[in-house]
Amino acid sequence: MASTNPIQFIQQVRSEVAKVVWPTRREVLLTTVMVFIMAALTAVFFALVDLAIRSGLQGVLSLF
Repeated sequence: MASTNPIQFIQQVRSEVAKVVWPTRREVLLTTVMVFIMAALTAVFFALVDLAIRSGLQGVLSLF
């Protein structure tokens, strides 16, 4: 493994960072909103599944 001096390393890092395509403010806002929407939908789904399982178990256990 070849070692490079710190100056070369910093130059290589800067050239790699220059290749990064950064998202726009609108893209960040839209993806953030989508994450919150999907998290809310997932929470509602699991709450409904939990309610259904709880009701089913209470129905089965009430028979005993």
